[in-house]
Amino acid sequence: MKNTPKQGDEMTKQVEHEYSDKMIEAFIDKPEKTLWYRHAFSKFNVNGVDAMKWHWSWWAFFGSFFFLLYRKQYVPALVLFIASVTIGMVFPLSLVISILAGGYSTYFIYKGYKKQLLEVEANVEDVQKRVDTMREIAGFHQWVIWLYAVISIFFFGTFTFVLFGSFAR
Repeated sequence: MKNTPKQGDEMTKQVEHEYSDKMIEAFIDKPEKTLWYRHAFSKFNVNGVDAMKWHWSWWAFFGSFFFLLYRKQYVPALVLFIASVTIGMVFPLSLVISILAGGYSTYFIYKGYKKQLLEVEANVEDVQKRVDTMREIAGFHQWVIWLYAVISIFFFGTFTFVLFGSFAR
């Protein structure tokens, strides 16, 4: 039995979808988060055209530039750090920065994925080697979570000491 052109197109789309899923999972390198990122990435790609859209992340909201650093998006992390330090000194503006980070940071992860994907596809022909290469060069920095925790504890401890230390007098 021959495949009709329609069946061939459906099979090709299925293979492309499976390949895309494998590459996203390799890039994220956390299988439990793949579905969330796959959903987010699908929002950012409209018929092959990239579009910056809102996709909420609590991690990005609370973690700010640490979230982007964790996901190896160094330039957006640096820009967000500079914005957080300069603009964020005023409380209402720091909240706006956090909200924007929570809504748009995932888009910058998507852009990083697309850049890595193009680079891997341009240099590696074998599909399995592409997946392995993506997993090797992408992923996340576990140390960022520890750094974020230490800095948060330091600032919370300092704030608590200043607040309650002044009451002790």
